Amino acid sequence: MKVAVLGAGAWGTALAKVLADKDNPTLLWSQRDDHARAINEERINHRYLPVARLPNTLTATSDLEEALTGAELIVVVVPSHALREVMRKARRHVPETALLCSATKGIENDSLMLMSDVLLDELGAPTLPRLTYLSGPSFAKEVALGMPTAVVVAGASRRETLAVQHAFATERLRVYSSNDVTGVELGGALKNVMAIAAGAVDGLGFGHNARAGMITRGLVEMGRVASNMGANPLTLAGLSGLGDLILTCTGDLSRNRTVGFELGKGRTLDDILATLGHVAEGVKTTKSTYDLGKKLGVEMPITNEVYQVLYEGKSPKQAVTDIMTRPLTHE
Repeated sequence: MKVAVLGAGAWGTALAKVLADKDNPTLLWSQRDDHARAINEERINHRYLPVARLPNTLTATSDLEEALTGAELIVVVVPSHALREVMRKARRHVPETALLCSATKGIENDSLMLMSDVLLDELGAPTLPRLTYLSGPSFAKEVALGMPTAVVVAGASRRETLAVQHAFATERLRVYSSNDVTGVELGGALKNVMAIAAGAVDGLGFGHNARAGMITRGLVEMGRVASNMGANPLTLAGLSGLGDLILTCTGDLSRNRTVGFELGKGRTLDDILATLGHVAEGVKTTKSTYDLGKKLGVEMPITNEVYQVLYEGKSPKQAVTDIMTRPLTHE
């Protein structure tokens, strides 16, 4: 199977390595020519994933047409804010029979569209059966190193979803299937907001009780949004919801948790993002989630506080106090 992976960050590179290790000729697309050239020459992505050497079946390119021509599986792993622009450029090169899998997590600002909506908007309704979405608790570094990981692939068509499921599956990457695209996507997007909150709690030194409470109530907020948007709330108890939530709220490799942790330590957001070196999806997703909650009329106290910390200059300590002192209610 010829594979195109759009996005040469850590996650895109890890997924490209998984597919290339299965002897699939894989083209990894980077927007930058010097980045693609360095990957090909050094057989490693020093900038984003320096822990793993890349197989000879993987080639990097900065030519979008070259990456997509003849592709049988296209994996989209660009940041959520860049997805629409990249797919608008890519759509004329997408083969009519290619399977598509989005591993991008987020909600588009302003439009408040899920990535599935953005892809349909740019690629057209006929691609719906071929569109799938991969999510779940999966740090790129651990996947690239072959550490056991479980994820889920969701799609509207069972046949295409199963095809993508089997394309990714290895003895170290267990892939489940789902037909709840909205639930899987919401879990992958909203957990990033909660990871910032959990990181702030840790940065403030508030202990394990506070972190556990934040994670649990964060899952409640995620479930409220999912139910309101027609998803199965049980999906949020699975890999793309609870699984990814636990990972990003507790794992030191989580960029979103790192943002929250450093905010809790007293650093400014601009300073944190300037030194992070990677995209922290939760920062932009917090704004879209805040706006989505207002639009849906869903109560989201943790999201509201994270929004105020990120965008209105509220102190993390005051945000935690305000959450803890809200009017008492029934669980």
